[in-house]
Amino acid sequence: MMSDSADRRIKDRYSASCLRVQIRERGLLRRGKNPAPVTCLDMNRYGMAMLCPRPLEPGTRVLMDFEGKYINESKVCARVVECHPFQAGYRVSVQFSYCLNKKGYSRTVDNALSRIEGFYNRFAS
Repeated sequence: MMSDSADRRIKDRYSASCLRVQIRERGLLRRGKNPAPVTCLDMNRYGMAMLCPRPLEPGTRVLMDFEGKYINESKVCARVVECHPFQAGYRVSVQFSYCLNKKGYSRTVDNALSRIEGFYNRFAS
């Protein structure tokens, strides 16, 4: 049975557990607060699922930093879609903000997330 989040996806997600990711909730005046390392469960250029040590409310805006082999992208904006208890923390699903509307679209972010997706897509077969 497919979950609602799987039904919403327009593109497959790829396992990316070795991708290092840090998130910060966006605070007042757009400054990030309380950075936390998270474990990426799967991702594509539109969104990501992660194991987070603390719950995040749906609708929460976060900034994400990605680091891995040949990958270094900072301050990618995203919005929390779902959060459920999972393993030793919480499974948090986010949608990257650049693809939510034309006004917020960024070719730079799109290209960066496409490169990250492509890197992990190669290992999916």
